[in-house]
Amino acid sequence: MYTEENLISILEELLKLPIENEIFELKEAKTDFDSTKLGNYFSALSNEANLLKKECAWIVFGIADNRTIIGTTYRLAEKKLQSLKKEVADKTNNQITFQGIYPISYKEKRLIMFQIPPATRGTPTSYGGFCYGRESESIVPLSPEKRERIELQCKQADWSAQIVRTADLNDLDPTAIRVAKENYLKKHPDKIDEMKEWDEREFLNKAKITIKGKITNTTLLLLGKPESKHYLSPADASIRWILKDSNGVELDYDIASCPFLLAVDHINGKIRNLKYRYMQKGTLFPEEVDKYDSFTMREALNNAIAHQDYTLGGRINVVEMPDSLIFSNLGSFLPGSVEEVIRTNAPEERYRNQFLVTAMQNLNMVDTIGSGIRKMFLNQRRKYFPLPDYELSPKRVIVTITGKVLDLDYARVLAENANLSLGEIMLLDRIQKKRDITKEEAALLRKKHLIEGRRPNYYISREIAGKTGQKASYTKNRGLDKDYYLQLILRGIQDYRKLSRKDTEALLLDKLPDCYTEDQKKKKVEHLLAELKRDGKIECTGKGRNSYWHLP
Repeated sequence: MYTEENLISILEELLKLPIENEIFELKEAKTDFDSTKLGNYFSALSNEANLLKKECAWIVFGIADNRTIIGTTYRLAEKKLQSLKKEVADKTNNQITFQGIYPISYKEKRLIMFQIPPATRGTPTSYGGFCYGRESESIVPLSPEKRERIELQCKQADWSAQIVRTADLNDLDPTAIRVAKENYLKKHPDKIDEMKEWDEREFLNKAKITIKGKITNTTLLLLGKPESKHYLSPADASIRWILKDSNGVELDYDIASCPFLLAVDHINGKIRNLKYRYMQKGTLFPEEVDKYDSFTMREALNNAIAHQDYTLGGRINVVEMPDSLIFSNLGSFLPGSVEEVIRTNAPEERYRNQFLVTAMQNLNMVDTIGSGIRKMFLNQRRKYFPLPDYELSPKRVIVTITGKVLDLDYARVLAENANLSLGEIMLLDRIQKKRDITKEEAALLRKKHLIEGRRPNYYISREIAGKTGQKASYTKNRGLDKDYYLQLILRGIQDYRKLSRKDTEALLLDKLPDCYTEDQKKKKVEHLLAELKRDGKIECTGKGRNSYWHLP
């Protein structure tokens, strides 16, 4: 964490540069600045910092191009200023955002220093779906040459393809090799006659698990004996399963090591995949289903294995909660966003562990046509369960699979409405889970009359609510007319002569829309009181929590 003294020192060093360069930008921003333009600068400076191998880049508000210190009143409220981190994360791939936003006092003027991280290795930083770079002092689309240089960073350092020269075939697990051959034949049934002529070494080469007979990190990870995992250090070749209760208290755990080909079945076998019984309504729903689809469980775990950044030295985790499974692995989500994966429905153009992914495809462990994630979503939709949740950050991917219906009637409407695309269902799923969506996404749902309300308090529309038996919920979310709340405050003051802020909140909070948070409800009360005061209908005596409201 920087002190103001540290930041001023950094600023003065930056100001010594003759002109703004690839990782430094000055902006006057005296009172405001366009948020889209700020996001474009974020993308450009992040990409340039990556290419120049810099720890970070900087944008400074409150300084003119000629280096005159003028100060800025941009987002004076600290909370509003720091909210920029989420605003930028919502529109960047991997949810990458500012490392820090620092308001400082310099030469008696308020400045703001934005610290920008370099783009994740192998993945250019995009904002709003576009990647930018610098050309002299201008922001321009990232050039093909710069994009390729960033993307090649992963290809040039494929950990999974590295040869382990001190290991040999004796370090491999015989059972894992047998299962590998069985899986290979399932994937390539046309090779059954050829395989009869292959010895072990040739099979491993043909399945692209070894390289010219040499043992790789992939070989040991998928087929190595448990005692051979030391070859992979500092990578932690293990998968940890943890069972927790509804309060998050750990009840049990197990750790599986290589060979991962066998560990997947071992970990999946620990999960209590009980039957989920639906409340019967007509004949639309089956009597019972497995809480977790077997394909979805295997795909989520195998994806974690395939995309783990083993250079970070962490474990793959599977946390079993009473009604959900949480899979996590280290490393950024290279496709950028799950929405993009669903939309394109095509194989990825690049992988962090290309050699490992190829081997897993040959052993029938992962989907070969890039539709595995989409199939997970469709499986959840088919069972009327919530869609998979992906929590993405620059260094971790967390996937949550829910094993129950959150709202049966609502799920039924979504499942039966053939006019809704999977992308639209994903957005409605986020609304039901009280997750944020962008203005553009909200506009799409509004156009189809699926939601109402203001950001971030969206709720399902009257039309959907009527079909799903959520009329009461709709009314509570929509709220009552503002005049009702204003009259209620005035009536309370007339009855009791005066009301404190606490009294006013007690009067109104349970009547405000259910989609509001507690803080949002209190802010709404504050606005209502301010409006009555502005209109001269009430007055305030005292300050802070000791104040009270009364008639003039």
